[in-house]
Amino acid sequence: MPASPLRLGVNVDHVATLRNARGGTMPDPVRAAHAAVAAGADGITAHLREDRRHIRDADVERLMREVDRPLNLEMATTAEMLGIALRLKPRAACLVPEKREERTTEGGLDIVGGREHLGPFIARLNEAGIRVSLFVEPEIHVMEAARALAAPVVELHTGTYSEAVISGDAGRIRAELARLARAAEHGHALGLEIHAGHGLTVGNVGPVAALPQVRELNIGHALMAEAIFDGLDAAIRAMLSAMEKGRAGSPA
Repeated sequence: MPASPLRLGVNVDHVATLRNARGGTMPDPVRAAHAAVAAGADGITAHLREDRRHIRDADVERLMREVDRPLNLEMATTAEMLGIALRLKPRAACLVPEKREERTTEGGLDIVGGREHLGPFIARLNEAGIRVSLFVEPEIHVMEAARALAAPVVELHTGTYSEAVISGDAGRIRAELARLARAAEHGHALGLEIHAGHGLTVGNVGPVAALPQVRELNIGHALMAEAIFDGLDAAIRAMLSAMEKGRAGSPA
């Protein structure tokens, strides 16, 4: 299939992490969002965690009010977060698993075991006109579960692929890319919009960008890490270039 244009959503969580480490107002994640837009980002992603370890409620409100790009609000499936989403009405809500003890999201949401809870939750967001995305493992049965839950978008967890790249094990890398490709193809065939993210860097993004069904990548930590040395504008432009090169290698 011909590859459609590939969007980049920039996650600004770790700008807030740095701010919160010292207290005060610097660096400002909303300023980072403006810089990301100026560098070519198509959207902004922010995870409002229950413990508010990085992004805070006021950050989300300012991102909604001040940034001229869609906000993808990552959130746990709790009554508190549902209330916030329904009040603020971001363009999109990405439902993610969340554990207090984790440093970052460790895997995909269990949408098979959690379908009874998720069904009404997703329905409320759909009714409010919020595009629902499910952060999930790249498996065939998970794509089918997402379709059954009436979620229009899935974001494939690329963390295991990224870990395989770090390991240097060519067999693992091939297996994880094949897993992502099967899920993307099957989900697309079911009518789902396919996104991907977690652990992606300039060095490993190409093969994921080459998957023709993937419409959006959400990337944060790698961009903020590179921004320390090269600046955020340069980091985002380098990522966009790597995505474009990967996309160009996509089968037509």
